Amino acid sequence: MSDDFARLRAEYAQEGLSEGDLSDDPFVIFRAWFEQARVLPEPNAMVVATVSSDGQPSARMVLLKALDERGFSFFTNLQSHKGSELHDNPRCALLFPWHPLQRQVRVEGSAQLLDRDEVAAYFATRPRGAQLGAWASPQSQVVTADEMRRAYDDAAAHQPEQVPPPEHWGGYVVVPERIEFWQGRANRMHDRWRYRRAADGTSWLRERLAP
Repeated sequence: MSDDFARLRAEYAQEGLSEGDLSDDPFVIFRAWFEQARVLPEPNAMVVATVSSDGQPSARMVLLKALDERGFSFFTNLQSHKGSELHDNPRCALLFPWHPLQRQVRVEGSAQLLDRDEVAAYFATRPRGAQLGAWASPQSQVVTADEMRRAYDDAAAHQPEQVPPPEHWGGYVVVPERIEFWQGRANRMHDRWRYRRAADGTSWLRERLAP
């Protein structure tokens, strides 16, 4: 086995994350970190991890499209691999990998379907090409390039100027139960702060984790 991977090492030397830097509300910290992450390409890219009914985990990148008091929202084909898994088991995890900033944000919670009005409002903001793609693509299914091209051309020929969202296309809000902020430190003594939702469902408990 090659040991090239073992030789890859970066020393983390950013300023740490002390308790004095924190807020009682993890969304306040996330928004502050996100503003700093805007210098990166697609700072809203996040990993969504789901689990199948037989316990097989899977992960993929999607784009965060909204953040509010409920949680973290994204949109997708509801019949896709992740959509099917979230239908059977809504418990999931998110990861924001902001490596150049030596930061990560981890989220664990449950996904809830967004209502159709909210889905339609976002779908209307998408470029027409992306709207047509949502109609054309049977996401996660086996297809040929010719089948995809014909499906897209058919959607382009038959959809009206104001393209509506397909019934199989929707969105989720991931309601967090735990949010962890990870800041790289020298000697692998990273700062990790986890917020856990309290029993009252509105406040948060904060605790430092070992690196």
